[in-house]
Amino acid sequence: MDKLDGKTFDVVEDNIEKMKELFPDIFTEDKIDMDKFMLTLGEHVEKDKERYEFTWNGKTEAIQMAQKQTTGTLRPCKDESVKWDTTQNLFIQGDNLEVLRILQNSYRNKIKMIYIDPPYNTGKDFVYKDDFRDNVKNYKERIEENMKSNAETNGRFHTDWLNMMYPRLKIARNLLNEKGVIFVSIDDIELANLRKVMNEVFGEENLLAELIWDLGTGTQAGHFTRSHEYILCFAKDKNLLPNFSGGEGIIEDRANKKISNKNPSSTFKFPAGTEFNAPDGTELIGEWGGSEKVKLIEGKMIAQHGKLVEDIILEAGWSMKNQMKAWFDGEEVFDSKGQKVIKFFFNSNGVLRYQKERSIINPATILKDKGSTKIGSKIVHRLLGMDIFDFPKPVSLIKFLVELVTDEDDIILDFFAGSGTTAHAVMELNAEDGKNRRFIMVQLDERLSDNSNASINRFDNIAQISALRIKNAGESLPVNLDNGYKVFKLDETNLQAWDEESLDLEKDLLDMIDPVKEGRTQEDVVYEVLLKYGVDLTVPITQKEIAGKAVYDVGMGYLLICLERDLTLEIIEQIAELKPARVVFYDEGFKDDTVRTNAQQILKRHNVEDIRVI
Repeated sequence: MDKLDGKTFDVVEDNIEKMKELFPDIFTEDKIDMDKFMLTLGEHVEKDKERYEFTWNGKTEAIQMAQKQTTGTLRPCKDESVKWDTTQNLFIQGDNLEVLRILQNSYRNKIKMIYIDPPYNTGKDFVYKDDFRDNVKNYKERIEENMKSNAETNGRFHTDWLNMMYPRLKIARNLLNEKGVIFVSIDDIELANLRKVMNEVFGEENLLAELIWDLGTGTQAGHFTRSHEYILCFAKDKNLLPNFSGGEGIIEDRANKKISNKNPSSTFKFPAGTEFNAPDGTELIGEWGGSEKVKLIEGKMIAQHGKLVEDIILEAGWSMKNQMKAWFDGEEVFDSKGQKVIKFFFNSNGVLRYQKERSIINPATILKDKGSTKIGSKIVHRLLGMDIFDFPKPVSLIKFLVELVTDEDDIILDFFAGSGTTAHAVMELNAEDGKNRRFIMVQLDERLSDNSNASINRFDNIAQISALRIKNAGESLPVNLDNGYKVFKLDETNLQAWDEESLDLEKDLLDMIDPVKEGRTQEDVVYEVLLKYGVDLTVPITQKEIAGKAVYDVGMGYLLICLERDLTLEIIEQIAELKPARVVFYDEGFKDDTVRTNAQQILKRHNVEDIRVI
């Protein structure tokens, strides 16, 4: 039986395996021969000592931070969740760098869109100080202190901010799928540095736009009034990304014109049930429409529940008669520009109109009429009854970005969740278009100052307020919507054997007594196994009982987890009969070595090949 690796995704090993596939000849005794590698790359190797590069104090360590593995985990918090049993959304409390590392196994190449609103480094922002040691322990130590701002008088003002952003962006790219897109809000202070960092991480060729968000009103900022912010937009692979569509993509106009030699009068039969947007009981008789005349030839044109109650024949100068006939016959209809006709309908005045989609929409790089932070603050105040977040983004802005790049079942990640606007925007857009996008929010459980408005209302940290805003926003939307979220909290591993802080001898002794740390539950361990195995945290899990032993069925047979001791062959036989694709046991969970040896044979006889122990 193989042991399940207690660490997260190994970026370095993955890169080496990719290089072995591309350049097998450069490896000698499993090491890269750099001379051979340089020869393989030929003229593409930069040999000049003086070259363009973007660097800063601590960049090497920032790169290493992005590659570092962790044994940390996420512990489920059902009591703080909303609709735990049915929701596909996640809200995670904890240091976002460590959380991003942990998410790599389960969500690598699966996220469609990332939006983040990181600290702008104004001199008043808290900037995460990462530590190359065990980051979960480091995070717990730091979270007990009041967060300190990154003052401009700090000699490493830009350096500290870059060291924070680089590893997070690097891991974020790993999470995006091949058609994934990332949006990052920023202002003038770090715009230049952010663009250089993102050019390096995502590739200059994958820059989609440097969007300008028009704030509507401005604030005094030196010699000018500042009335805009920026949103940098990069694709994981620009070549795989289709043109954006959505937003102002509907064309609407009338379907009849003034009668002329080029547009002669003719009749057309409209079936009962045709859309007629007039109050119930409205009836049109005779002629109407002024110079673009429409005449009732047969039937009664009466509206009921927004539709015609019976077939009618109208005479007019129909400008789209062939398309009308095809559409009413149930065919897909396109105009000469390839634009799809969505529908024909009568307005309240009895004028036949049509709607069609534009073939290609290229959104402007200046985002106007997308709300402001003032509007964002009003929304937060309405939902929470308090003002705690500085300059929250408006729902309309994030909703516009989400609609541009996402579709059914796509996952949207925000690892600087703040006020929870991204989650609110995703739910509101789902309510509008009926799609089922999912969100993952990550927020540091940053302590509130004693004199803050929120502390008076008995909140301990920012993450709690963010979660409440999402809950209240969800409750304001239709009930047939996924407006819940599963709450998880960052913590050290649940298992003695995986704890990097313990000495090997100590691990062995503790593991013999109990493999699980004090205060941890079987459910904590189940979700840690899911994360290390690379399973989505929202898959359904059911608990079964076999001969008095608890067995967790993950994803209807995708994975069975049994975290019990003294397992017998009879129990193993019953587990095998469930025909799971893979199983996980405690290493010391079998009654004796004979049971352990025979268990593997029994499982393989039932075609269970993936057998792991922890």
